[in-house]
Amino acid sequence: MSTAAQTETANRPVQRFGTEGIKPLERPSLVTRIFMRIVAFVEKLNLKYSAVGNPPIYDKSVFPWAREIEAEWRVIRAELERVLTRKDDLPGFHEIASDVSTISQDRGWKTFLLAGYGFRSENNIRLCPETWRICQKIPGLITVMFSILEPGKHLPPHRGPYNGVLRLHLGLIVPEPREQLGIRVENEIYRWKEGEAVIFDDAYEHEAWNRTPFTRVVLFVDFVKPTRQPARFLNWLLLHLAVFTPFIREGMDNQKAWEKKFYREAEALRNR
Repeated sequence: MSTAAQTETANRPVQRFGTEGIKPLERPSLVTRIFMRIVAFVEKLNLKYSAVGNPPIYDKSVFPWAREIEAEWRVIRAELERVLTRKDDLPGFHEIASDVSTISQDRGWKTFLLAGYGFRSENNIRLCPETWRICQKIPGLITVMFSILEPGKHLPPHRGPYNGVLRLHLGLIVPEPREQLGIRVENEIYRWKEGEAVIFDDAYEHEAWNRTPFTRVVLFVDFVKPTRQPARFLNWLLLHLAVFTPFIREGMDNQKAWEKKFYREAEALRNR
């Protein structure tokens, strides 16, 4: 192998199973351990049979529908602003997905979930019907939520749980100076911009920060990574089985409990 080829190979992005400094997820049941071994096998297939390559951050031209999402960003932002009238009542992400506590244990990272892994929040969708309509343009839609990063919040380096999905961030509220906030995916840094989408693979190590004195909000979407057979079928199967895992079931229960309290309080305020 030539020196240039060796250098190119050494600099190629690598997906790792686990992140130094972050406690690994521990699920003691035998069924879950077997499931995670299957996940590791399918992840290798997802890399080998990707139909869109495996870069940390994608060129948006690979996904033509991204422009359609960007074109309606102000519609989404208008619905977000209604949600933010009760920002202090929104849950910390770790309060919904307890495994997020490995990277965030305070309410500096909040979420407002519309759907995820087979679960749909009918209450939240009714509050943001246009956002939901717009997101139906995304093939293989899995998760839709608003991701709210408070001033001074830093999400340390970590990787997502599974590489069979890709992630979109659409900038909705991006405070200045933009140089003080951003996301690093592997060796690439992206700084959010209002009305602009970025698509990346969260199975690469990544971290995010907001060092401004203001709140940053993006539309956060996960969708199925385009792959060829046999990865396509196995990826589809795993994503449909995910709803039965403890992580997803626990998150659904936490979301339902939070919604019940949130909308009960809303009703009480209306009846005053």
